[in-house]
Amino acid sequence: MAGVYISYPFCRQKCSFCNFASGVAGPGQVAGYERALLEELRMQDWSWRPQTLYIGGGTPSLIPESFFGEMLSAVPGRPWNEATIECAPGTITPEKAAFWRSSGIDRVSLGVQSFVTAELRQTGRIHTAEIVESETAILRDANLGNINIDLIAGLPEQTAESWERSLEWVLRLDAPHVSVYIFEVDEDSRLGNEVLLNGVRYGAPRVPSDDLTARLYERAVDRLAEAGLHRYEISNFARKGFESQHNLKYWRLEPYLGFGLDAHSFDGTERWSNADSLDDYLANPLGRSSRAITDPCEEHFFVGLRLIEGIEPTAPEWERFARPIERWLEAGMLERNGSRLRLAPRAVLLSNEIFQEFLCQEVV
Repeated sequence: MAGVYISYPFCRQKCSFCNFASGVAGPGQVAGYERALLEELRMQDWSWRPQTLYIGGGTPSLIPESFFGEMLSAVPGRPWNEATIECAPGTITPEKAAFWRSSGIDRVSLGVQSFVTAELRQTGRIHTAEIVESETAILRDANLGNINIDLIAGLPEQTAESWERSLEWVLRLDAPHVSVYIFEVDEDSRLGNEVLLNGVRYGAPRVPSDDLTARLYERAVDRLAEAGLHRYEISNFARKGFESQHNLKYWRLEPYLGFGLDAHSFDGTERWSNADSLDDYLANPLGRSSRAITDPCEEHFFVGLRLIEGIEPTAPEWERFARPIERWLEAGMLERNGSRLRLAPRAVLLSNEIFQEFLCQEVV
């Protein structure tokens, strides 16, 4: 059965590296959004029972308890197999943690990004390593020990030494799941746009080089493996049994429905999304973009190869993609084990270049 994603796109401040449809809003807009989101949830034809729930943002840990209860009551299936809330460090209290747990939440994703104060302040984050440590203890006291910690490699001010300090903190906190993302330089974030313009704001001149960022990522892979967190997807590491059930639906092309601003959905055949403008969403919360019929073969490769376990291509897929498969096998970037195909470890940082070759390929 499908998963459910709910977007709560509001934050106390917009981080310079963020390229999501999120930001700061006034009380009137927040209240209007909550009404619109409830309308969208309540109008859904729930002819099926969701297995997983993921509340992302933004900063969902800012959601008032009264609305949180209404929101979850509109989603059937409680208790879900897995229910995750994203949290910004500095927003967690014992009362909130206890409330989330009693509401059916059993997993928390902490948007830490770094444990080094200079790096955090440069991007607009206000927490400290000690706050993360304190709030991790709060979550565990509330029986919310299934914790993910997000890190970003490639932030301004980052060095090999400072990255090592962040990794030491991750290992000290003993989280069973860690996500390590490489900062995306694109025009959708203030920092990314400043880098593209060769500007000086937001610490853009102090963004690490691509080579250093790659080394930071590889160092994280090694340290996390030593601690028993295996890489099961390009950016995600977990102890056995703590892989994100919801996110695995994305990579295994299982269906999911998204609700709220810029939320995306997939029914196994078609994809669609909600408005990415807050004003547009508030004007018509039930308006969805036109559906795009997907190519299941392309998606199988483009999405599935993100998983370290790889994929098992069908006979038509082996035939259709014979040329790129053979080329990347010979280059040592893909590995074949019987009927399975996967990225070679050395190819992970070149994955986007490899994935592109499986788009718009004609049958040979």
